[in-house]
Amino acid sequence: MADQEPAKKAAGAKTVAAFAAVTTLFFAWGFITSLIDPLVAAVKGIFTLTNVQAQASASAFFFAYFVMSFPAATLLARLKPATTILLALCVMIGGCLIMLGAVNLAAYTLVLLGLFVLATGITVLQVAANPLAAALGDPKRSHLRLTLSQTFNSFGTFIGPVLGAHLFLKDVEVKSGALITDAVRGQALAGIDTAYFWICGMIAALALFFYASRHLVSAAAPAAAPVHGGIGTMIKDAFSSKWAMFGGLAIFLYVGAEVSIGTQMALFLNSDAIWGGSDAAFSVPLLGFTMGSDGVPGVSLQEAGKAVGFYWGGAMVGRAIGSVLLARFGAARLLALFTAIACAMTLYVITVGGVSAGFVALGIGLFNSIMFPVIFTLTLERSSASPEATSGLLCTAIVGGAALPLLAGAIADATSYALALIVPAACYGVLCLFALRANRTAPRAS
Repeated sequence: MADQEPAKKAAGAKTVAAFAAVTTLFFAWGFITSLIDPLVAAVKGIFTLTNVQAQASASAFFFAYFVMSFPAATLLARLKPATTILLALCVMIGGCLIMLGAVNLAAYTLVLLGLFVLATGITVLQVAANPLAAALGDPKRSHLRLTLSQTFNSFGTFIGPVLGAHLFLKDVEVKSGALITDAVRGQALAGIDTAYFWICGMIAALALFFYASRHLVSAAAPAAAPVHGGIGTMIKDAFSSKWAMFGGLAIFLYVGAEVSIGTQMALFLNSDAIWGGSDAAFSVPLLGFTMGSDGVPGVSLQEAGKAVGFYWGGAMVGRAIGSVLLARFGAARLLALFTAIACAMTLYVITVGGVSAGFVALGIGLFNSIMFPVIFTLTLERSSASPEATSGLLCTAIVGGAALPLLAGAIADATSYALALIVPAACYGVLCLFALRANRTAPRAS
């Protein structure tokens, strides 16, 4: 027995190291995904784009979920988790290299390709990493480990926009009549180049670690379920359930609403109708410190881009609060409350506007917090399709982040950034109906 103790401690230390690496993956894809927000504002100025054209950056990224979710699920079932993660990281490195080439050639079409390839790797990574994080350690603490990993994901989405705005948006202007000089354009492109260069290095380091510890990671992973019939059978199974399709619609609308707000937030806050001519935001201690006033009256695009971190930071805080509330209140009722509040907040921004609307818009992230996990679990509990097929459909529905931002961008081009929030307002309204319907529908028996 005494001889076994050192071996157990060594194995435990290796498992902790593997879990730490997996958690770093959660942070990495949260950070990379949230960089889309300042990137949309940057490419709008760099390449002189309309809002719809700039929103194509988000669309290229989130379209990968539509293409790769079901293939990633079947790939994971056939390969070991560590092998799947290594493949995903290699694809992500390829996406970063395309991004580096795109910014050095100043080619927007290559930017879109790079984002799609990068997101393809992230999609595969998410499918593999979520169950792996839960499996690395004592089964009784699986929920704690997954929650901890998701917290680091939220931390990544908080700092991503702040750092991205610092690198991408210095002196960039997108207001009507504003001109961007060659020097400012070159500076912004250099900032994007720097960000994706270091991201590429970070991903490469993670790939080396996972290659070295692939046997340990695979040994700790749950056994994969056998695959029967491939992707076609899984898709057919998913669409056989009305609740799987209803949940897929809900995820489509939720992600579309969240991304539509996040990708236009910097442009919205920078507009003269909101914070463009006001210094009110700098009087809020933590917010003002993070934005870092340049001494010029009003909020610049770079300062507004840093404020976007608080939209995603609200989701991080909301997850902590939501975890406590979900232990005391029904998930469907809490979802109905959160979606109703988010809908009311977007309608406030549309109808009232002004400086206060900027603070209200940032606060929407707080109520977005529980929506994805609650929609996911409510659907799984009620779907007649297999959990694998239902999960595959729900992940595919993340493509809402590709479709709805284009609609919001078109409305912003035709009217204003504030009025474009009618898109997420309508989404939150339908999500409230989803929650009420779920509350009246009992979960299926296990």
